[in-house]
Amino acid sequence: MSDPKFHLGWFHSSGFSPAGWNAEWAGHVARDWADPGYYVDMVRSLERARFDCLVMEDSSFVPEDYGSSPDYYLRNAFRAPKNDPVPLMAILGQHTSRLGLLPTMSTSFYPPFLAARLIATMDHLNGGRAGANLVTSTSDTAAQNYGLDTHFLHDERYRMAEEFVKLVDELWASWDADAIVNDREAGMFADPTKVRRVDFAGKYFRSRGPLNTPRPPQGRPVISQAGGSPQGRDFAARTADIMLGSAGSLEDMKALRDDMRSRVAAAGRPSDALKVLFVIGVKIVETEAGATELRARAADLSDERIVAMLAGMSSITGIDFAQFDLDEPLGELTTNGQQGTLAQFLRGKDGRTLREIVKGYTRTEDFIGTPGQVARRLAEINEECRGDGFLISTDNGALRKHLFDVTEGLAPELQRLGLTRTDYASERFRDNLFAF
Repeated sequence: MSDPKFHLGWFHSSGFSPAGWNAEWAGHVARDWADPGYYVDMVRSLERARFDCLVMEDSSFVPEDYGSSPDYYLRNAFRAPKNDPVPLMAILGQHTSRLGLLPTMSTSFYPPFLAARLIATMDHLNGGRAGANLVTSTSDTAAQNYGLDTHFLHDERYRMAEEFVKLVDELWASWDADAIVNDREAGMFADPTKVRRVDFAGKYFRSRGPLNTPRPPQGRPVISQAGGSPQGRDFAARTADIMLGSAGSLEDMKALRDDMRSRVAAAGRPSDALKVLFVIGVKIVETEAGATELRARAADLSDERIVAMLAGMSSITGIDFAQFDLDEPLGELTTNGQQGTLAQFLRGKDGRTLREIVKGYTRTEDFIGTPGQVARRLAEINEECRGDGFLISTDNGALRKHLFDVTEGLAPELQRLGLTRTDYASERFRDNLFAF
């Protein structure tokens, strides 16, 4: 069989939280959300379906943006509570043998030495399958949790992030791959000549080094990045292995992929050094009639759903959308938060009301249909935009059902069509990611 056409990952977009706890197909999420066993089921299913990786979102604040209050978020378990995904990923690595595991970590708040050591330790624990989804964070509230009055300005955050990655790379490389000799006769466990200080002194970070954790099995654990602003795209082009591509249409996907190829080339990296995986929503049904009904329901935005979307937009931009009338045109807005997402949201607003903007906004093209229909559509999209694959985003209202539909319905169809892998090429995440 020829090489697969694209990679497949899972983006757990709600993080380690009880999101969707009161939805129709939520099961016992409200009771079990903090139980690792709930996620063990997930990763076993993903590995059985031969997914490349699980990327888990995270944030470290209780939002107070929508209505200038935490009330909406806490009442609805929306973005809070949320547990740290790093310990969870270490557990999940013990129940899988091939799946890549990427918790989200903030370059604005994690000390680089701590982040490098945690990720290296995870890589040793799971035999070379660790990574990190690096974000710069967006919220003043989060910054205040770490002792700052306000968050760093948007562009400065990305300058910090590049220096952060440079330092963690040097820390991971501070031990040679063969530094541990384990020579009983010579009485030498590690060769001192193969472990070096880094003595890093940048504008934002300093570290003496070396890391006291040996070089990770992968050498460099896999780094993903999701920023859609020009600064975020440059950061991904220069430093990341995976970009979480956010695009609202096929045209947007093609434009993003072309733009990233140009940026990667400008950064002096090989064209295949960065995998662009588009984050998509998928809904699997048994019949075309079911797909038609589901599309109609998805297009019918109730006021409740509009409020939920605006509360989410508020939490990542810092703009209180509760202050605006839904049926009045929206004026000019700026943010120190997620600028790329706000730009997508407001694109072409042209005097439209806020309600109309919300109804016209989709972060990704939704794929609704039978396994065969969705599989063929993904093949068409990938062929046209020349991307590297897809990250299927969690349906927070039906996590286990959604997971089953994808891993037992869609994934086998993709494999049957020769679009995704039927087995892993390696025990290590990086090797599997760059096998094709």
